[in-house]
Amino acid sequence: MNAREKPAECPLLPCCDNQNMERTPAPQETRLKGIPASPGIASGPLRLFWKRAPVVEERSLDPSAIKKEDERLEKAVARSKKELGKILTFAQQKLGDAEAKIFEAQLMILDDPVLLDSIRRRIRTEQKNAEFIVYDEIEKYHRIMAAARDEYTRERAMDVEDLRNRILRNLQEEKLISRFDSASIIVSQNLSASDALILSRNEVLGYLIEIGGVTSHCALLARALKIPAVVGIHHVASMVHDGDVLLLDGYRGDVVLRPSPETVKEFEERRVKYEAFERPLAGLRRRKAETADGRRIELAANIELEEEVDFTRFQGADGIGLYRSETLLLGKEVFPSEKEQVAVYRMLADAMHPKPVTIRTFDIGGDKMMAHAIRENNPFLGWRGIRVMLDKPDLFRDQLRAILRASARKNVRVMFPMISGIKEVRRAKELLREAMEQLEHKGEPFDPKIQVGVMIEVPAAAVLAEDIATEVDFLSIGTNDLIQYLIAVDRSNEVVSALYQEFHPAVVRFLRRIIERGKAHNVKVGMCGEMAGDPLATILLLGLGLDEFSVTPKVIPEIKRIIRSVRFADARKVAERVLKFQTEEEIKEFLSRKIREMVPDAVREE
Repeated sequence: MNAREKPAECPLLPCCDNQNMERTPAPQETRLKGIPASPGIASGPLRLFWKRAPVVEERSLDPSAIKKEDERLEKAVARSKKELGKILTFAQQKLGDAEAKIFEAQLMILDDPVLLDSIRRRIRTEQKNAEFIVYDEIEKYHRIMAAARDEYTRERAMDVEDLRNRILRNLQEEKLISRFDSASIIVSQNLSASDALILSRNEVLGYLIEIGGVTSHCALLARALKIPAVVGIHHVASMVHDGDVLLLDGYRGDVVLRPSPETVKEFEERRVKYEAFERPLAGLRRRKAETADGRRIELAANIELEEEVDFTRFQGADGIGLYRSETLLLGKEVFPSEKEQVAVYRMLADAMHPKPVTIRTFDIGGDKMMAHAIRENNPFLGWRGIRVMLDKPDLFRDQLRAILRASARKNVRVMFPMISGIKEVRRAKELLREAMEQLEHKGEPFDPKIQVGVMIEVPAAAVLAEDIATEVDFLSIGTNDLIQYLIAVDRSNEVVSALYQEFHPAVVRFLRRIIERGKAHNVKVGMCGEMAGDPLATILLLGLGLDEFSVTPKVIPEIKRIIRSVRFADARKVAERVLKFQTEEEIKEFLSRKIREMVPDAVREE
């Protein structure tokens, strides 16, 4: 919103304030690279959306003012609930119940008696103003989540911050806006899910956000709303002015500020090519992932949120190959109860039945959220994954009982993360048997033959794959960690992240070893790391003999198209050739050429 315009009152979004923001001189054309968050091409004038964070001051209260301060808090919480209720209703109407659950979660926090009682108690005992106590109490959750090393947890921190600021704005009775007149691409430093949803009541052409990633609720909503979005371009809001023309490619993450006529034409040609590419993919959603010579592949989905289930089914997934159960810990100081877990796991099993659902036990520590964080010099090599749960057998049995109780329809599988040796597998299975005995004693139904698998993401587990395969029903390769452990590169470290190579010859040869060792013991081998969703890797992984690809739901049709377009016999020849190369550059160049030769109409133009 332009600073000269008068804001219209609305109970939903914060005022935009761009009066004091510095601007760099406007060049003719600037090309930028961000992270593609929602597919599509957007072209048009931009509108800056500045969010002014509430200013919080600490004030001491006279004891006689405590009651009034408590009333202010009650009024602000009630108004916040009313606003979120409106947003929830709007989300249900526009997106459906699944996506609207994002806002149900915020309402649940507002109804949390532990949080609100703690705020009220601190106002009374510390005799401080409500704004200060609200900020301080919620900030401790926000701070822990924002400092997490994994992107998903940091994105959830944004939702907590959004809720905190909503309460603060209502305490300060701040006026809010949400309307504008013309079709625009929204450019902002930060955009919450509620911002994205309510702004979509206008004619939003696209979103360009400085902060955030593909797992943010804003990105999820943009995809559900079918609005192109690019995130992760730092300081872009200070490089532009309201009304500047902008081009945005949500497939590649390309952004062009103040484009030339030639560049506008280039993006229009891209749009035509993308639409031509996407059109036939829709018809594949209900077809099998099967090679031209009859090899059947299980093409499943990786999910983190319950609201992703409907989209997973719509995309034609063969099941859920990875449910990251640790997302249930977000925003909690204690582990979720067995009852809470059962409700989520049963929902997944019922929604996907009869297709399989693989639930990974809590993969916490290292770069992932823990209910109680601990300080370690090197958390990636520390107390994480299965190590944590084996040290907490009571909590582990709670989760295993919950998974077993959800398995009564016989489509649930359990998977253990961060396995490094056979001893851990046997101990985890022992605890699983104890959980079964406890349920048997109570007369609770469960699947006594539930399939058990492990993540192969530690080099030691890869070396011992043949031994581990004798203990389990399936192996799932987690390439994200496996690659960084194997080639000693922390991909979150900007100094060395360019050295992270999923097509490193050592990685390819390690993958062959894991797959061959698993198959030698008649165990299915899948992959749930990011490499499984890379179209450039599809033919190679097919040729190496991978049985299951578990990928983000949005790429399922594209991966399926490639699988259906090639012969397994030809993919094996490609893999044999790749295994002889000595550099990543040779491998990528060869795979790029082969995929264009073998499936020219199944590869998006780059």
